[in-house]
Amino acid sequence: MSKVTLIQVVWNSKKYIEKVFPAALNQTHPDTEFVAVIAGNEDGGKELIQEKFPQVKVIDPGYNIGFARGHNEYFAQSDSEFFQLVNPDLILEPNYVEEMLKAFEDPEVGAATGKLIKYDFDQMKSLEIIDTTGVIYSRSGRGRDRGQYEKDNGQYDSKTDLIAVSGAGPMYRKSALEAVKSQTPDRRDEYFDEDFHSYWEDVDLGLRMFNAGFKIKFVPKAVGYHGRVAASSPGGYKKVFAFIDHHKKISERVRKLNYKNHIFLFIKNTPKWYWQFFARELFYQTYVLFLETSTLKVLPEMFKQLPRIWQKRKALQKQKKISTKAFENMLI
Repeated sequence: MSKVTLIQVVWNSKKYIEKVFPAALNQTHPDTEFVAVIAGNEDGGKELIQEKFPQVKVIDPGYNIGFARGHNEYFAQSDSEFFQLVNPDLILEPNYVEEMLKAFEDPEVGAATGKLIKYDFDQMKSLEIIDTTGVIYSRSGRGRDRGQYEKDNGQYDSKTDLIAVSGAGPMYRKSALEAVKSQTPDRRDEYFDEDFHSYWEDVDLGLRMFNAGFKIKFVPKAVGYHGRVAASSPGGYKKVFAFIDHHKKISERVRKLNYKNHIFLFIKNTPKWYWQFFARELFYQTYVLFLETSTLKVLPEMFKQLPRIWQKRKALQKQKKISTKAFENMLI
């Protein structure tokens, strides 16, 4: 029987705990444990977990450890064969873990995701709209959740091969994590790239696993409900205005991480310098320069980290086990 650790990095998400934790604790797979890493506790979520869910192992480093390091610390010390990540606003169906494990019967599978459906926590109901069926990536350096905002009609159920997965509800094989890990400057094991801290580190890990020869899978029978609710995505020229409107609603901190990390993602993992990336960046950099100048505050941190990112790229390109053509065949 495979041991599975369910793990959540909790950042001021008390409002979701009593809805999300019971579903994670009541999985049909018998050999599980649930770990909560506290990254932010201004709302008292840690105390609620300890009171209502004493069977959950709580780890509190006392500061905002971030998504990447919050998971890395436990990956390194755990003897579990598999890790099931649970976003703070993700409700799992009871058989989610059981169905996910079926994909890993193939020993070449390193990571997988279920079918996540958007969920309205105010009305406590599924919106029957796809949140993610895995991540797709393009030569322009754009990664996005496949099928997001589409009504779920099973249109992706037979398309199970992926290049990466979202960090909302993926499962990882421990041995695959060990195969693609690096080390931090202070010699700790690094699975998610801690230079990313949060945002795009999930896609980065998926691309590294794919380049290392592991399969990445979509498991349509593993269903979860994700509270990342947003308006439907418009088409045509309206996408530009939707992009601007969306960015206005994002915090400065998130904008800075997104700016830095999407560039790092491309530098680290793509086998070639695709012209489509530079064409898209021309638009994006112009937008930031004139309409989002506060985002540029991240540049000193970005330039400080860039030499490490470049060294990681060189190491990854030497170690990759798939051809450039195989990588490009998975791009959109």
